[in-house]
Amino acid sequence: MGFNILALSPTRQNLWRLILIRLLVLLAQSMSVMGAYLSGWFPLPWTALLLTLGISAVVSILTLLRLSRRWPVTDMEYGLQLAFDVLVHSILLYFSGGPTNPFVSYYLVPLTIAAATLPWFYTACLAGLSVFAYSVLLLWYEPLQAFEFTIGRGVINLHMIGMWLNLAMSAGLITFFVVRMAAALRQHAERLAEKREQGIRDAQLLGIASVAAGAAHELSTPLSTMSVLLKDLRSDYAEPQLQEDLALLQEQVGLCKESLQQMVRRAEHTPSQPAQRVAMDLWLKTLLARWQLMRPEASWQLQPLPEGPVPHIKASPELGQAMLNLLNNAADACPDDITISVEWDHKRLRLLIRDHGPGVPLHIAEQIGTAFVTTKGKKGFGLGLFLSHAAVERMGGSVKLFNQDTGGTLAEVLLPVVWEQDRER
Repeated sequence: MGFNILALSPTRQNLWRLILIRLLVLLAQSMSVMGAYLSGWFPLPWTALLLTLGISAVVSILTLLRLSRRWPVTDMEYGLQLAFDVLVHSILLYFSGGPTNPFVSYYLVPLTIAAATLPWFYTACLAGLSVFAYSVLLLWYEPLQAFEFTIGRGVINLHMIGMWLNLAMSAGLITFFVVRMAAALRQHAERLAEKREQGIRDAQLLGIASVAAGAAHELSTPLSTMSVLLKDLRSDYAEPQLQEDLALLQEQVGLCKESLQQMVRRAEHTPSQPAQRVAMDLWLKTLLARWQLMRPEASWQLQPLPEGPVPHIKASPELGQAMLNLLNNAADACPDDITISVEWDHKRLRLLIRDHGPGVPLHIAEQIGTAFVTTKGKKGFGLGLFLSHAAVERMGGSVKLFNQDTGGTLAEVLLPVVWEQDRER
């Protein structure tokens, strides 16, 4: 886990890109020095230039070896690497014309990288270093003897050509690499925001779980008392209509007791037991049969499943409870003519629950799915959709609600699927 976190660090990724930029620039500089040496156009201090380029290459190799270790990359280290590039560039300019060199504006590339990836303090320090180095080069540098010469009837101005090459190279580096560096920072910020939201959600879930555990303990006694009293009432009264109502009440009390017992068992065994992979059609039929016992007054219809092989899903108790919450919400909105349909492809399963209720009010539509936000007034606690969102997202899926033009709400659940042939591999 630690290695993955380090590998995803934006500063570490940006240092990799910076070394790649340095190696590309080093290659271009080496080719320029080699071309000048072979052509004999410029009498330059070759030893000093080659020594500077060699030091830059050695530092780049050492940095690559350092990046192969699991040490974190700090902003200070990254800023020092940029400062090293500014220093090397200044030394090369000193031996090759100083401010008259067309590549003098390359100072802007490290500054642009720093501005896009580092805090303002490091950027300001790098800007001060660049201005200081440029100022020194205005006074001390080794001048070049010639920038313009004639070939046949044409005149070639090497300074203008160098300025064009510098612009092209700088624009390419900034466009390709700096955009990627800034994107890495944005992605890192998004991951941190997701982690914070997940931490807040987990804290809310922990609080709800603690309250639910206490409520389960407190409810077990009154439910047992109700079960005994209902059994006595059925034996004392023989009216058929009353017997039917008492039987329904006894069945509902039994479901409540079973749900509490299952909740306790899941809390004990879920952390050590992974989610089971079951066929989607079997899981859905079992879930709907359980829901029908809970909500016998609801009328619903399951659309025919697509033809062909049926995928498997990772079925956990939390996922089943999440689906029951969504089905109960549809029944609470309108218990008549609830439509359930399922479709899938090779990656995901799409389960749709359609009701004909009043829909989601627009003034709370964006808050739906957060804790303690409900559309049921005093009848709801605002936890069903929150728990459903948390459970489905934990399984790698998502839950969305849509208001339909013809009335009612459409709940869409997306879940990852596993195919039988994938399990055999």
